[in-house]
Amino acid sequence: MTFDKAIPKATAKRLSLYYRIFKRFNSENIEKASSKQIAEAIGIDSATVRRDFSYFGELGRRGFGYDVKKLMNFFADILNDTSTTNVLLVGVGNIGRALLHYRFHERNKMKITMAFDTDDNKQVGQSTKDGIPIYGISSIKERLANSDVKTAILTVPSPKAQEVADILVDAGIKGLLCFSPVNLLLPKGVVAQYVDLTSELQTLLYFMNQNSKINE
Repeated sequence: MTFDKAIPKATAKRLSLYYRIFKRFNSENIEKASSKQIAEAIGIDSATVRRDFSYFGELGRRGFGYDVKKLMNFFADILNDTSTTNVLLVGVGNIGRALLHYRFHERNKMKITMAFDTDDNKQVGQSTKDGIPIYGISSIKERLANSDVKTAILTVPSPKAQEVADILVDAGIKGLLCFSPVNLLLPKGVVAQYVDLTSELQTLLYFMNQNSKINE
């Protein structure tokens, strides 16, 4: 799905939040939702909701609210959640193992179908309880040759992140979710999102500290 207007990065980051809220409203049998209800559910202001939605044309009429089921399906289409997206994971350490046990497919149509680590990792050759096989990284091109996997989750030590990213790109991966606090050098046509748990925690602590000062 394409749009005439370029969508700001901040808006793009909220798309999954809107989708999640509309799914929740739908499960609660709410048929119409105002921008105020949507904003309060996400924790932003209603003007931001209306501005975000303006990038996608007429999604609702002022004073009538937004059709919950229609918007749920709209955002599902934008986020490609209408069909299952298969994903691979590289790095079966602590974070990697936790993600392997997270049932993405029960919440969204995403599924980790294979995992990789160094060839000498003792977990290589085994499978998780859900049947996800763990392979040696040297076999990744062979494993991806006849698959539809174009997305990878990267949970490897920072010094290895670029090396592994290069291997993934060479094997045909087009999108990376990286848990290493590094900026990867990627060719045009390959996109990355970064998850820095330490930074997020530090930001949380900062806001907690600011909040405590206000309430003193």
